Amino acid sequence: MISVALSDLVHGFEVALQPHNILACFIGVFVGNLVGVLPGMGVMATISILLPLTFVLPPVASILMLAGIYYGAQYGGAICSILLNLPCHPPHAVTCLDGYPLTLQGRGGAALGITMLGAFIGASFGILQMIVFSPLIVSIALRFGPAEVCALMVLGLLAGSTLARGSPLKGVAMTLFGIVLSCVGTDMTDGTERFTLGFHELGDGIEIVALALGFFGVAEFLNSANRVRKIGNGRLRLKFSEMRPSRDDLKRSLPAICRGTLIGSLCSLIPGTGPTIASFISYSVEKRVSKTPERFGRGAIEGVASPEASTHSSVQGDFIPTMSLGIPGDSVMALILAALLIQGITPGPLLISEHPDVFWGLIASFWVGNILLVALNVPMIGLWVRLLSIPYSYLYPSALLFVCIGVYSASNNMFQVEVTLVLGLVGLFLMWLGFHPAPMLLGFVLGPRVEENFRRAMIISNGDLRTFIDQPISATLVALSVVLIAVQIWVRLRARRSRPIAAATAAIRHAESLAEN
Repeated sequence: MISVALSDLVHGFEVALQPHNILACFIGVFVGNLVGVLPGMGVMATISILLPLTFVLPPVASILMLAGIYYGAQYGGAICSILLNLPCHPPHAVTCLDGYPLTLQGRGGAALGITMLGAFIGASFGILQMIVFSPLIVSIALRFGPAEVCALMVLGLLAGSTLARGSPLKGVAMTLFGIVLSCVGTDMTDGTERFTLGFHELGDGIEIVALALGFFGVAEFLNSANRVRKIGNGRLRLKFSEMRPSRDDLKRSLPAICRGTLIGSLCSLIPGTGPTIASFISYSVEKRVSKTPERFGRGAIEGVASPEASTHSSVQGDFIPTMSLGIPGDSVMALILAALLIQGITPGPLLISEHPDVFWGLIASFWVGNILLVALNVPMIGLWVRLLSIPYSYLYPSALLFVCIGVYSASNNMFQVEVTLVLGLVGLFLMWLGFHPAPMLLGFVLGPRVEENFRRAMIISNGDLRTFIDQPISATLVALSVVLIAVQIWVRLRARRSRPIAAATAAIRHAESLAEN
């Protein structure tokens, strides 16, 4: 098995090292690095803007570019967090706790050096994890019938919605909203129009590009355009010698990197967790195992090494369920899954055998991309920091222009541009109410597959719902879904019970302090 995997990996490097694929990978990691540095320009918005570009690119090159944007943004996000105390993206918020104090102590360069070391080790482990686990998962997934696939999709939807940030109930509501939006258009079974509201232009459904650009482009831009201020003065300089960590830094950081890598790899196997949760868990674990926890928050190098390794390990591992089972682990993976579907490639158990160039070329490109990122970041950190001075009065209108061009080029239809604007306004309103759009995209992508497999299961079983608990695999997946819902309900009830106790304790302490004074 190892020899087969090595031969497939060699084939992957032959694909990834082709000139046009190297160029696509370089463009992806460069744009991702740039997006990671600039606050407000999220990965989702960037991939959504560039999604129409995949129509004219070969399948392998387009996926390499989008994947490079995803993991390339994690490098850029660490630069802002450490040097400017600015968490441009959620996974790097915890990096600010010790990264910026190190910068104030004049050791920002060492923190960046450790970050790049941890990122490369974490990413490499995530790649090896994908090589080992993906064929194993595929061998199990080939035993899945319609009932098992439907149950697995439902579990993925529940995990993605209830484990997303914010209220689990709001996450479930957004997932259901995404499923409803996926039903807009013509029913493939009987040819009737559903949820078109009298607009015949919606007979073909809502374009995934319009949906993504509306919720993650227009809505995000409108939400943050008046909030983001000009940051940085462009005067920061770092020499290469300052980025070399000392022996003591390496001694403290290497065990932390190993622990963070393992935590990130485990979180990546759970749909809906993502790099943000992985980074916070790794930081809390590192603080617990430390003999000097009081150092954390004041410039502990381990507080930078472990979360960054965890983030990159999780980002690479997120491709495992997406490519092997067709279940995106988060909203970015849902967009990459949509890009594969646009190319006529269906992610799932047959992807490795039917499209080995895509699968193994992607794996090989991860190593190529991470090497390119290390080479890019060392000499260009000063440039990335100077880019923070770009006025957002120029940045956002330019981005909105590309949004309109991207939507129109996807369908050559101005109606879809209007749909994007409406969805953007709806998304902005939902964001003001505290509804995060990521679960909605998950529901939109997986909704049709749940419906299709549910119908097949009902046809095979003559409408008997017991088909979902008759087979051990589907019964286990249904049980996990029930457990997940029960755990979320228990957590919510426990939180409600603890609030009055915490409030009473705080009131007593406040009264005691007043009495002492």
